[in-house]
Amino acid sequence: MPRSPRICNVRPSGVITLLTDFGLADFFVGAMKGVILSIHREAVIVDLTHLIPPQDIFAAALVLADSYAAFPEGTIHVAVVDPGVGSERRAVLVETARYFFIGPDNGIFTLALEDDAPRRAIHITADRFFRHPVSRTFHGRDVFAPVAAWLSRGVDPATFGPEIADLVRLPIPRPERLDEKRWRGQVIHVDRFGNLITNVTAREISLDALRAGGRIFVNGHEVSALRTHYQEARPGELFALVGSTGRVEISICQGSAATTLGVGRGATVEILLP
Repeated sequence: MPRSPRICNVRPSGVITLLTDFGLADFFVGAMKGVILSIHREAVIVDLTHLIPPQDIFAAALVLADSYAAFPEGTIHVAVVDPGVGSERRAVLVETARYFFIGPDNGIFTLALEDDAPRRAIHITADRFFRHPVSRTFHGRDVFAPVAAWLSRGVDPATFGPEIADLVRLPIPRPERLDEKRWRGQVIHVDRFGNLITNVTAREISLDALRAGGRIFVNGHEVSALRTHYQEARPGELFALVGSTGRVEISICQGSAATTLGVGRGATVEILLP
């Protein structure tokens, strides 16, 4: 157990979130929580989700980006989707102006750090803070959980290892402007209701222009309308709206757009402005 840890200047809130692809059938999530509570019994642990598709780093990055800012400043976000566990990939702690992020250095924090830029990133190497013996296949329990717990108790991030300046970043699909009136985007997520979440936002395309006669196509299907909320659409209507994350979504009222159109993540979305 570490002795006399140095206390950091900005105290974390004591809230720790967990995001993994571990599922709910095995012991993994419970073990991580047990390690955290063994170090800091007053920690508040919140499950973001443990149903990320296995090894899907981009899906985890998207969920984290869409949820981290709902928490109080000082929250420690632990994200573990880690196909490189046991390899030479680094374990990292990232501090921003408002939050802390802990997990593998595989790009999982890419989207979150676009809106909340890192102030410093730490390569976690101080193994006195780890749970021992350290498994080569379960760093969520043996590295990330204990580090999050010690951080929540006030240990200075610098204590966990040296600063780095070369965090791994995922390639992020961006909407492409083809000409003055044409854009090409893509579906980046399908939610449990079958809504197609695109990478197009109001920052790229004026919603007024869409309402004034813009046309949206996905997999050869033309979206018939732009609505403000789901109930505004007619049953069975294919429509678009701007969802809670600020992204354009393609939906079918009382149905699944993904199933009906036969499309999923990566599908091309074409937008024609009037």
